[in-house]
Amino acid sequence: MAKYNITEKKEKAAAYRSLVSPKLMDELKEKILDIILIHKKYKDKDYSAKRLAEDLGTNTRYISAVVNVRFHMNYTTFVNKYRIEEAMTLLVDKRYQDLNMEDISDMVGFSNRQSFYAAFYRVNGITPREYKLRALASHPAQDTRTKKSRRKTKKSEKE
Repeated sequence: MAKYNITEKKEKAAAYRSLVSPKLMDELKEKILDIILIHKKYKDKDYSAKRLAEDLGTNTRYISAVVNVRFHMNYTTFVNKYRIEEAMTLLVDKRYQDLNMEDISDMVGFSNRQSFYAAFYRVNGITPREYKLRALASHPAQDTRTKKSRRKTKKSEKE
């Protein structure tokens, strides 16, 4: 797995995880989902676990414990999961076909193209570009229609 410098992470036991009651974990889980997913804070490059903890009136250890126990991943992986899901939607949406990977990366909340590619590859096993090409290959009519409409637009602009 040398591609994109991805290394396997080892599971560590954190003592603080057992200090958060199951009831509090469930409450925080719902609040975290509300803020990250419903309010789309995953799109904010600067929305850290620290800011989430401040918004919820708790601390980062509790946030970390809840995300680890309830979602089985760390905070960054959790947020990136939603970013990648949105990126996958944008990559195959014909309305966004003219955008480059940096634009897509920026729209879904990544700070740079490299972290976007690494996270995308980690989740899907292929690059965003490969994903887009495969999606277009499986729906060639959609791609052809887009190119035809582009040609018509260019012709009318020249006239």
